Amino acid sequence: MPSVSRIPSLPLLLPVLFLALLVGAASAQPVQRTRNPHGALPVSCEACHTATAWRPIRPHPEFDHTTQTRYALQGMHTDAACQDCHRSQVFKNTAHDCAACHADLHRAQMGLNCEQCHSVKGWTPALRMSARQHSNRFPLLGAHSTAVCESCHQGAAAGVFVGMSTECFTCHRADFVAANNPPHQQGSFPLDCRLCHSMNGWLGAKFDHTAIAHFALTGAHATIACTSCHAGGNFTGAPATCLGCHQADLQATTNPNHITGGFSPDCGQCHSTSNWTTATFNHNLSGFALTGAHAAAACTACHTGGNFATAPRNCDGCHLAAFNQATAPNHVQAAFPLDCSLCHSTVNWNGASFDHSKTTFPLTGAHVTVVCSTCHVNNNYTTVATNCDSCHLTEFKATANPNHTQVGFPLNCALCHSTANWTTATFDHSKTTYPLTGAHVTTPCASCHVGNNYTTVPTDCYSCHKVNFTGTQSPNHVTSGFSTACAQCHTTATWAGATFNHTWFPISTGTHARVWTSCADCHLDSSNYNTFSCTACHTHSQAATDPNHRNVRGYVYSPTACYSCHPQGRR
Repeated sequence: MPSVSRIPSLPLLLPVLFLALLVGAASAQPVQRTRNPHGALPVSCEACHTATAWRPIRPHPEFDHTTQTRYALQGMHTDAACQDCHRSQVFKNTAHDCAACHADLHRAQMGLNCEQCHSVKGWTPALRMSARQHSNRFPLLGAHSTAVCESCHQGAAAGVFVGMSTECFTCHRADFVAANNPPHQQGSFPLDCRLCHSMNGWLGAKFDHTAIAHFALTGAHATIACTSCHAGGNFTGAPATCLGCHQADLQATTNPNHITGGFSPDCGQCHSTSNWTTATFNHNLSGFALTGAHAAAACTACHTGGNFATAPRNCDGCHLAAFNQATAPNHVQAAFPLDCSLCHSTVNWNGASFDHSKTTFPLTGAHVTVVCSTCHVNNNYTTVATNCDSCHLTEFKATANPNHTQVGFPLNCALCHSTANWTTATFDHSKTTYPLTGAHVTTPCASCHVGNNYTTVPTDCYSCHKVNFTGTQSPNHVTSGFSTACAQCHTTATWAGATFNHTWFPISTGTHARVWTSCADCHLDSSNYNTFSCTACHTHSQAATDPNHRNVRGYVYSPTACYSCHPQGRR
């Protein structure tokens, strides 16, 4: 029997037949393009897609992201797949900021500018923030400038970048607690590490003793170990006085003995921090400044027996022996005061000079240079008289021009003589009852004080000027009956050019003013001014004479009749 091929059953053929029908129908109709989901992407589909597979999309070498878009691809962005940024296949108006693609893991603490720390060359590890950027609250200086961010932003503060404490102790608490040289916690050190430590290095700390302790370290104090003063780690109640550390030195010192000498416990009065052994005492602080030879004298010269508490301050406390031995002059016999400074100085003991201006008799002129013994005879410095004649009585009696004794001059030599020049005496006549004026000032004394008469000399003019009075002829003073009071017409400035004050009959005022030219107009006899005539001017024919006197009883026209009725020259 022939073999018969087996025909598939109908249920198996139906899918094949359906597929054939679909293929035939598709080949009979035109192909329809799928709608472009990318909008206006300026490339063909083949630029990114392939016929082999629609995905994955490949970057097209002809598409230049730098020139054809507003965002140049740099660093790791050049290797990123397009859909990494264009996840919704939208290529137009895609955001450029980092936060559009990169989630903010810092919870808005660092802002949206990822470039502060991250780079397109690599997202991790993040770059350090610059010192300028970090200077908002805590500038990064010294070792802080190279520390990684996690050094401070760690532990409970991990991921926290704002509002963190800027105090040193926040990060360096463990260092503070562990420090034992010196122990910071036991010594109650302040928590501000910057007082001793530097940003440049934690080790090699230096404490500014002036800033907080109010005890500046100078001299040997600057290099001494801290524990020398801060014994037992005591940095809070350490003494600030010298005696707090140097009491043993004070008690042990014997040259001089500070205890018996009653020295002040303030070592700084004599010692310095630079040199403890070579002490110098500022004696001005004791109220007794050292000057001259005192400045170079040994301390024991005054402070005998180590007495520095009750040493004498007065001169005789040290110089009484020199005072008692002085003989030129003898200080004891002269009863000189014990205050040596009145004559001596600390610069020169021998060249003593006494300030006489502090006495009741200041020395002036030649008195300044005269030897003391000239006045202080036989070392008398207590009862010496201060009147002139006590020293100058011999000169007074010996003077003959004028003879002081015969004249009866006062014994007060200062009335005429001065201490600067004894011989050229000048008498102040203004202190007498007759001050000298005019030519009297330069007239020799003997002209008035004739025969050395200095006691009963008259003060009237006629006594000295009688010859001038009687000898004058123009006018004749004697026959004219002129007054002997010369000052009525003459002055001491000039004898000639006398002017007469016509007080008896006013000729310079009233109706007679400026109507006469000389005395001879009325006084017709120049040798006798006691006579005068009115009729020389008032004639018979004058209207004011006879015509005005016709009815006047007893009217007589004569040379002097006018004066009997008109003694003042008035009508």
